[in-house]
Amino acid sequence: MARIRVETPSGVYEVDDALLYTESDEWVRVEDGVVRVGVTDYAQKELKDIVGVELPEVGSRLRKGEPAAVLESIKATADVYAPVDGEVVEVNERLLDEPELVNRDPYGEGWIFAMRPDDPSQLQGLLTPERYAEKIRREKGG
Repeated sequence: MARIRVETPSGVYEVDDALLYTESDEWVRVEDGVVRVGVTDYAQKELKDIVGVELPEVGSRLRKGEPAAVLESIKATADVYAPVDGEVVEVNERLLDEPELVNRDPYGEGWIFAMRPDDPSQLQGLLTPERYAEKIRREKGG
């Protein structure tokens, strides 16, 4: 997995070039019809140290753009939004005991939940890695 390095006056951020992204800083990995979701390196660095995670319930139904999970950091709390309509099929329960995984490995072990999309064509509306990198540059003046 290659990374796009985004350098801005306020920091350096990595964007995984194998993923899709939302405007609200979630990443999406499609695996056998299931969408795995986490927050980006940019999002976790903005939040600083994550100290708690509220996960969605397996079996719950989410609508695109609806809050699905909550990250608590020393700085703030932040919602994690559903990237598509669908059903939650898995959650990363390790985060309940190790919320710092989101900071340490946001694109890997720090994933938050997985869902089965109702309409996979909704994925076409997500940002490419290059467009997401541009979004960071715009927001951080890079």
